[in-house]
Amino acid sequence: MSPTQTPERVELGKFFEISAREFEAGNTAPEMFSTAIDAEWHRLLGTPQYAAFSSQHAGQVFAHVGSYGTGRVSWICAYEEVFGPLPDIWFADTDGTVDREAADRYRATGEVWAEWNCSPVPGDPETAPKRKKGTTR
Repeated sequence: MSPTQTPERVELGKFFEISAREFEAGNTAPEMFSTAIDAEWHRLLGTPQYAAFSSQHAGQVFAHVGSYGTGRVSWICAYEEVFGPLPDIWFADTDGTVDREAADRYRATGEVWAEWNCSPVPGDPETAPKRKKGTTR
C-alpha cells in the first residue's frame, strides 16, 4: 500500500462510490460517522489531488458539508452489497483506536447507530451550501 493509499483513504474512496450511488438513487446524503475516515477527508480537501480523487471514486466532485444527526446510518446495506462488511477502520478514532463495542454491535446486528456531523454533496466544495448545526437529513 502506497503512502497515499492508507486504509482511511481506501475507505473514503468506497464511501464516495456508495455516496454517488445513493444520490443517483434519489436518496439523501450519506452520513459520515467515522472520525478516522472523516479526518482523511479533511486532509485531502483543498489539495490539488482532491478533485481527481473524488471524480475517480464518485464520477463527480463532492463538497464536504455539515450535516448533524444521530441514529441509524442509512447506507450500510449498499456498502455491504458492493464491498462486503465494514472493516474496523470505520469504528476507529483519529489515533486508530477501534471502538470495539460499536464494531461488535455492527457485527452482531448488521446495523450502525452513530452520531455524524458531515456528509458529501455533489458540487464544487467552494460553493456548496452550508448546513446549520442541528439540521438533519
